[in-house]
Amino acid sequence: MPRRTYAAPIVIAVAMGIWAWLTAQHLGQSLVDPEGSFLGPSSVRLPLLLGAALLLDLLPRTLWLSRLDPRRMPAIVRDRWRSHWNRPRLTLVAIGVISFYVVYVCYRNLKSFLPFVRPDPRAEPGVVRALSYDRELHLLDRALFFGHDPAIVLHDLLGTDIAAHVLSYIYLWFLPLVPLAVTAWVVWSRNLRFGYWFVTSQCIAWTLGTLSYYALPTLGPGLEYAFIYSDLAHTPTSSLMNSLVYARQGVLLTGVEGQVQSVAGFASLHCGITLLVALMVQYTVRNRLVRAVFWVNFSLTVVATVYFGWHYLADDIAGITLALVSFYVGGLLSGQHFDKASLRAAEQEAAWGDAPAEPDAVVPAAAPSTPEAPDAPAPEPVG
Repeated sequence: MPRRTYAAPIVIAVAMGIWAWLTAQHLGQSLVDPEGSFLGPSSVRLPLLLGAALLLDLLPRTLWLSRLDPRRMPAIVRDRWRSHWNRPRLTLVAIGVISFYVVYVCYRNLKSFLPFVRPDPRAEPGVVRALSYDRELHLLDRALFFGHDPAIVLHDLLGTDIAAHVLSYIYLWFLPLVPLAVTAWVVWSRNLRFGYWFVTSQCIAWTLGTLSYYALPTLGPGLEYAFIYSDLAHTPTSSLMNSLVYARQGVLLTGVEGQVQSVAGFASLHCGITLLVALMVQYTVRNRLVRAVFWVNFSLTVVATVYFGWHYLADDIAGITLALVSFYVGGLLSGQHFDKASLRAAEQEAAWGDAPAEPDAVVPAAAPSTPEAPDAPAPEPVG
């Protein structure tokens, strides 16, 4: 496995860390842990996250295979440790979890710094008001829909009650999806390259998303044109949007410390990350039902972003674009190739879960089968 495979997520995490630290120094602010402190500082939380990934793999498997017989458990744990938790796997888990955690924390802080880094030059002296291109993107939405607001079209088409509740849970599913997906690919992907591919693509996507916020700052139609969404039923998504507004006001108006503001629209990382996960499932999981579920999830997420006013159409298009770029570049950096022969090989790896024992091992070309050297049995299928 090429060294750039290991280096890519680390380099991205270091670059994001330097960017966030320099911005904080420039603004005279401190970097904040956006997830709260119930697990303690990062020096405690990171080992806990790594330990949780290990426990999540070993405990259910041991309990199931041992049939709750304590005498059989040690042998099952030892066998799984030797066969799965080898040095390459531990390296992938450590690099993947730590790199993604650093990138995500920096993303949240840089997003919070945005109104101070790109303030509205028309604001009165002493007033913190973010630069916003909402009017331009709103006009673009109406032009694309021939003078109509896309959200109102969806409200008329889908209704404002039952559909609101369904789409709310689709939208909120994104919050647990991200950490669960990262854990799944670094812990259980049988091909280690697929784990690095997933983590590297994720790090690229969150970094590009942060850059896009600074390139074209927006609040989103749900905040800038709230009257359009006043007829929607109250859902958990409504509560989330209200909480983001209150947090933003606390940061901008009262200078609350230890809190981040999380309002920025362009590009839509909900669309980008759900598409990125769907693409990874398409290329690394053979089960057709699983593939269909994640493509449906992506499609409904796109609808939900417009329906609730989280994003303009341009935000969603930008999010889809950054997902495609992240998927492709992340694949190249992790040793993937996108020619027809390589894609067919990846399909086989997805089907049979072929993973090298050592990342730097050179796999020789397969020799023809002979009566004295029969073919080895096929590996177990994925999933």
